[in-house]
Order: sequence, then C-alpha cells, then structure tokens
Amino acid sequence: MKPLNLFYEEPDPDRWFKFDRYPRKVIRRIVRGKHRPGGVMMIAINLMKGLDKLGITYRFNDYKYIKKHPEEIACIIGKHEVLFDNQWKNPVIFGAGIYSHPIECPNLFELYPNVKRFLVPGEWMRKMFEDAYGDEALAWPVGIDTEYWKPLPGEKKIDFLVYYKIRWQHEQQEKELIEPIVKIMNDQNITYQFIRYGSYVHQDLVDGLKISKAVIFLCEHETQGAAYQQVLATNTPIFAWDRGGYWQDDYYYPHRVQYQPVSSVPYWDERCGLKFANPIEFAEKLPVFLRSLDTFRPRDYIMENLTLELCAEKYLDIYNQVEKELK
Repeated sequence: MKPLNLFYEEPDPDRWFKFDRYPRKVIRRIVRGKHRPGGVMMIAINLMKGLDKLGITYRFNDYKYIKKHPEEIACIIGKHEVLFDNQWKNPVIFGAGIYSHPIECPNLFELYPNVKRFLVPGEWMRKMFEDAYGDEALAWPVGIDTEYWKPLPGEKKIDFLVYYKIRWQHEQQEKELIEPIVKIMNDQNITYQFIRYGSYVHQDLVDGLKISKAVIFLCEHETQGAAYQQVLATNTPIFAWDRGGYWQDDYYYPHRVQYQPVSSVPYWDERCGLKFANPIEFAEKLPVFLRSLDTFRPRDYIMENLTLELCAEKYLDIYNQVEKELK
C-alpha cells in the first residue's frame, strides 16, 4: 500500500501587517508557554498514532509531493482553509473536524467535486449533514490512546469527579441542573469534586480520576466526546447527563438551525454506566448507579470500539473504498 497523504494545518493569518504571524507565534510561546493541541489537532495526531501502530506509512503536509501526483488521494483532516486556500486536483477525503453544519458550505460538492467523502465525528452529526451531503457524509471517530488512558492506581477517596462542560445558558443550567444535583449529593453525604472543561490539563484529569470512584459528565451534547471516552478508557464508570432534544449551539440555534435529537454520549453501551435526562432522573437512578459500580466495564467498550488501531482501520476502510471507486 502506498503511503497516505495527510494534511492538517492551524489557520494563522497575518493580522496587522505582512508576515506578522511569525513574531506573534514567538510571542505567544513566550507568554503562554508550549502550545497544547486542541481537539481538532488531536484528530490528526491520534490518526497518525493509529497508523503507526498498524505499520501504515504516510506523508504529512507534503504539498510538493501531492502536487506532482494529482491521482493520489489527499486526506485533509480538520480546518477547511486547507481545502479552500489551495488549488487541489487530487481526490479528497475531507474531515473530520471541518465545520459544524452544512449551511457553512451547502454547495461543497459542487464547488469541490474532487471531495469524495466528508467525515464527521459521530452518527447524530452524520444524520444532521445527511440531507445536504447525502451518502458522502460518513461518521468516523478518532481513536483513544488506551496506553495513556488506562486504569489508574490510587485510593478512591471520593464518590464522583464532576466533569463540567456546559457551554450555553449557564445561569439557567446552574439553577435547573447543577444546584439540584449538588443538593441531592449533599443530602446523601456523597463526596465530589468539580473539574471544568477549558481550565484543566490532562494531568489534572488523571489526578482527579485516581481518587474518584466514578464521573458525572455534564455536557449538552458531543459530536464525539473524546474527554468522556478517555475517562471510560481508565475503566471509570460515568453517570452522564444526556438531555437529548435540540442541538444547542447558539451560533446556529434556534435562528439558523433546529436539529434533534442529539446526544452527550454518542458512543456508549450499558457497560459504560448510566444516563439521566434531568435532576429527577438523577435522583431516581443515583442509587442504582452506585450499587452497580462494580458491574460496569467501560474500558472493555473502548477497547472493542475506539482504540487508536480500530479507528485507524476504519479510516483505511474509507480510504480504500474511495480508491476503489477511482479505478
């Protein structure tokens, strides 16, 4: 098999004058420290890790090579600028991590007929794209590094690590969700600590999991949900708020897009834990969840569905299908 041609870049345009992106990059490094990969960048990184484990070779951002070989497939992972800002003659697999809804580019396949597949992270999102993009939109999750995220030794001193990733309607959710849940736990002498999305590094999450029996995951919805899947990979059960209903992104909803149903845990089965839709269900299911802690097997689910190798194999299946169609 020929090496895959992978492409990923973070957009960093000039802001005030020509080439100012270079000194700004240096200043950012000095002020903020070493750059931490974001969620979309981790799609590229973990795909390459999976390919490495499978022994599949690839080129990364080799624009010189790909321009000389227009017959080969370009695998563009994340950041639509990589496609839009270059004159591609190659067939393209586009995604995942491009944009959130097809209204951002409803005529993608007319403007770029060389795009053969558009990848999104999960199934409910694929269904949201289906009307506009048809069968060319596919669900493909990136793999979880199960060597890094593995069962953690430690004394489980507290009952729950509460993973807080609520992104919209904060005041309303504090009143209608967080306060009732906290009161229920306080009334039952359940111990807990919070960790907030966007304000922690991986080690903070690892340290919290070492001392926690389980996780309460609070998020309106996830397209894939790498963070909760990392938790599952440590064999830590999750009590997940899964409200369903409409996609809540306030850039789109309700004035531009109204789509339902969505999920906060799109990759899941009964081994992972339990789900609740509201504080009433939280109270009803909490004793059942706590009694069942020793019966959940969340890592087994990850090992059967979302390892680096398995997800890289799924990507290769898509690649091979496109390649077959081109012959």
